[in-house]
Amino acid sequence: MVSRNPTFPLRSIGLAAVVVAALSAFPLRIAAAAGCSAAAAPGVDWTECVKKVIILSGSDLNGATLVGVDFTSTDLRDTNLMAANLEKATLVRASLAGSKAEGAKFDRIEAYRTNFSDMRAQGATFASAEMQRSNFTNATLINVDFTKAELGRADFTGADITGTKFALANLSRADLSKAKFSGSIDFASSFLYLTRIEGLDLSAATGLAQWQIDMSCGDANTKLPAGLAVSKNWPCQFD
Repeated sequence: MVSRNPTFPLRSIGLAAVVVAALSAFPLRIAAAAGCSAAAAPGVDWTECVKKVIILSGSDLNGATLVGVDFTSTDLRDTNLMAANLEKATLVRASLAGSKAEGAKFDRIEAYRTNFSDMRAQGATFASAEMQRSNFTNATLINVDFTKAELGRADFTGADITGTKFALANLSRADLSKAKFSGSIDFASSFLYLTRIEGLDLSAATGLAQWQIDMSCGDANTKLPAGLAVSKNWPCQFD
């Protein structure tokens, strides 16, 4: 008997298409899950994976894709992160002490109270990163881009910040007083509220304006670019 419902074949074809589409997507979900279980290795893709509160110290993640990975409280000490992409990763209270991260991308990471001490990150980018109270002591930060980064209370003691770009960055209460550098540093429109610059030779710095100097914390040994005057509030009084 011939069906008198002309839409029946169309419904059947539509249902088949949905089933085929669902089955086609299934291997992709399996592949994504397999990616998160993959061992640490150069070039590994852990996009959006959860890798928190684990030990990865000494791992080789050279050139790895680590976009959006949750590394909360993870041990990444002495890890090779050269040319790795960690955009939007969560590194809250993680330790990257002693890691190699030359040319790595840390743009828009969340890294509150993170340990970056002794890290070698020449040419890395931290644009729009959230790094309040992070530790950069003795880190190599030559030609690093901190544009629009949140660096409130960050500690740069002993860090090499030669050629660093702090344009539009929030450096309120950060300590740059014992940082090392030569030549210029870009402070264009950066927020320097109570930023410690005691003893620094900033005569070659670019982007500095008097309003930034007036809210910062320098001393008689701080050298400023031509046209700028020491603040009448110097030296700052700390509790």
